[in-house]
Amino acid sequence: MGHVSYADEINATKVMLAGLKSHAEQMSKRGVDAEFLSGLEEDYTVSMNLDNDQEAFKARLKETTAALDDRIDRMIKKRSIARKLVKLEMPKESWKEFGIKDKR
Repeated sequence: MGHVSYADEINATKVMLAGLKSHAEQMSKRGVDAEFLSGLEEDYTVSMNLDNDQEAFKARLKETTAALDDRIDRMIKKRSIARKLVKLEMPKESWKEFGIKDKR
């Protein structure tokens, strides 16, 4: 059996709560009392809020990753230019000082 998403679990609990509330008298015979319903409703609400927070964090992570990718690309291009200029200007013996391991 496959994994059920958080959203599906939260939605299934919402439906269950609605059914339990509409048949509270009948279900109380089986131990589904006000305390049980209150606890389930609290778990539902907290889970929904945490899921919303998690989705917001995922969005921020994607935004941050895109910004990092862009900045890394810019850095690589500038480092490449600097590398070429160092090779043109500096003697081979000093290239190691710039992190250049090439021999020619």
